[in-house]
Amino acid sequence: MHLEIVTPEKKVYNGEIKLIQVPGSKGQFEVLRNHASIISTLIEGKIKVVAPDDKKTYFDIQGGVIEVKNNNIIVLAEI
Repeated sequence: MHLEIVTPEKKVYNGEIKLIQVPGSKGQFEVLRNHASIISTLIEGKIKVVAPDDKKTYFDIQGGVIEVKNNNIIVLAEI
């Protein structure tokens, strides 16, 4: 899957991932390969990104939006 995390200032992540875990407004959820298309709002919390080599990266966000479509993920977030 390909992930882009974009803030108003800059792109903070751009690359291939194994999974992403986000703080959705209706609860925390994970996105894995071939996830159904979705657009969801995000609340304050942590984003967890797991790369194909299992390296984990975390981002603290104040809120935002995630779009998942055809194994492409875009997160627009306030960090």
